[in-house]
Amino acid sequence: MTRTELARRFFEDVCNGRRLDVADDILAADHVYHDPQSPSHGDGPDGMKQTVALYQDGLQGRWEVHQIVEASGHVTVRWTGHGVHDAEILGIAPTGREVHVDAITLLRIDGEKIAENWTCWDTLGMLQQIGAVPAPA
Repeated sequence: MTRTELARRFFEDVCNGRRLDVADDILAADHVYHDPQSPSHGDGPDGMKQTVALYQDGLQGRWEVHQIVEASGHVTVRWTGHGVHDAEILGIAPTGREVHVDAITLLRIDGEKIAENWTCWDTLGMLQQIGAVPAPA
């Protein structure tokens, strides 16, 4: 499996397909997720499963991949997260509002596994869309 296919499998099977068990096959045992905007659930596939489930459950999340670029053992993925805030997320009661957030993920691939994931996403935009933070006038 190429690095690009591995990245696509993470987004399509684990995130969108809600097949969290696939994380055990494609993430390294010591996988590290770097995202200061999301609560930490620890390292390894189980930590990533819990993080993904948070957005699957709280927003009925869907990850739309726009672009994948591979270079020097890393894969960069530009994507948009979509969903409806229909369950509690990050301590915020459901609002029923639509959410769309842009994001970039950089994956370090080691062998045939994703070893590290750095994700930067529009957390402020999500909070404004669900009404937890006022939007600018």
